Amino acid sequence: MRRRDFIKVVAGPAISWPLAAHAQQINRTRRIGVLMARPNEPEAQAWVAAFLQGLQELGWSVGPNVNIDIRWSTGNSADTRKYAAELVALAPDVILAEGSAAVAALVQITRTVLIVFTTVVDPVGAGYVDSLARPGGNVTGFTVFEYSMSGKFLQLLKEIAPGVTRVAVLRDPSIDSGPAQFAVIQAVAPSLSVELRPVDVRDGDEIERAIAAFAQNPNSGLIVTGSPAAALHRDLIITLAARYRLPAVYVGRFWAAAGGLISYAPDFLDQYRSAAGYVDRILKGEKPADMPVQAPTKYELVVNLKTAKALGLAIPQSVLGRADEVIE
Repeated sequence: MRRRDFIKVVAGPAISWPLAAHAQQINRTRRIGVLMARPNEPEAQAWVAAFLQGLQELGWSVGPNVNIDIRWSTGNSADTRKYAAELVALAPDVILAEGSAAVAALVQITRTVLIVFTTVVDPVGAGYVDSLARPGGNVTGFTVFEYSMSGKFLQLLKEIAPGVTRVAVLRDPSIDSGPAQFAVIQAVAPSLSVELRPVDVRDGDEIERAIAAFAQNPNSGLIVTGSPAAALHRDLIITLAARYRLPAVYVGRFWAAAGGLISYAPDFLDQYRSAAGYVDRILKGEKPADMPVQAPTKYELVVNLKTAKALGLAIPQSVLGRADEVIE
C-alpha cells in the first residue's frame, strides 16, 4: 500500500467522526424556553408571534427541528420565579426572557442555561452582563432604551401641554430602572420649570390614591415609565388620567392603543424579530458571552387624537408630523 493511501485509511475515520457528531448536533430537535409577562395583553402576544415568525424565517419549525415552551407570568415576582424554575428544569438550549424581572429570576437559578433577553433597561447595572460589548457570561440580548431617553418623555409632555408645571412620574422602585428613569427626568425638570412627584406602581389602590391627591392641583401631567408593574395596572392608570384630565406620556404603543394620550418607545416587534436572530445564532453554536448587547434601532411615536380631543388638547403639528402612527 502506498504511503498516501495508508494515511487516507487511517485519517479517514478520525476526520469523519467529528463531522458526523456535528451534523447530529445540528439536526437534533432543539428546545427553546420563553418567559413572558402579561398573558392577556394583545401586544405581548404580538411580540411572541414576531419572535416565532423570525425563527420560522430562519428555518426553525415547531416539531421538525425545535420545541418551544412558553410560560406567562402575571407580572408579580412569585409567578416569575415559579415559571423561571419550570423552564430551567426543562433543560432548554436557550431561553428568551422579557424584561428585568424575568432575567433576574433566571440568573438566580442558573448561570449555565443560555439566555437572550428583551426590553431590559440596564443589564450592566443589574449585573446580568459584564459589559454591553462583551457580555462575558450566559446572558445577552436587547436593551429597551438608554436612560437618557427618559428625559424625552418630559420634553414631549411639555410640547403637547405647555401649561403643565407639575408632573407625577409613575415608576417601580423595586427594579433598578425605576429610580434611574426618575433621576433622568428629575435632571431635565428644572430647565422646563416643572415640579416632579414620584408615584410607586406596586399596588393599584396606592396608585389611585396618589393620582387622585396629585390631580387636585391645576396644571398637572403624568409620565408612566417602563416596568411590568405599570403595564399590569395599565387600564387603571389610563382611566385615572382620563378621569382627572391629565395629559400623559407612556412607554409603549400598547398604552396609546388602549386609550393613552401619547407614547414614545422602541419598536418592540422589531426587537423580538432581532431576538429570533440571536437565538438562531446560539442554536448554531455561538456563545452569548461573545454576542454584544444591542440597543434599539427603531422608535415609535404614537398619538391618540381621540384622547387628545377628550382632554381638550390640540396636538401641535410639529408632533403630528413626527408621529409614526396617529389613532383617530
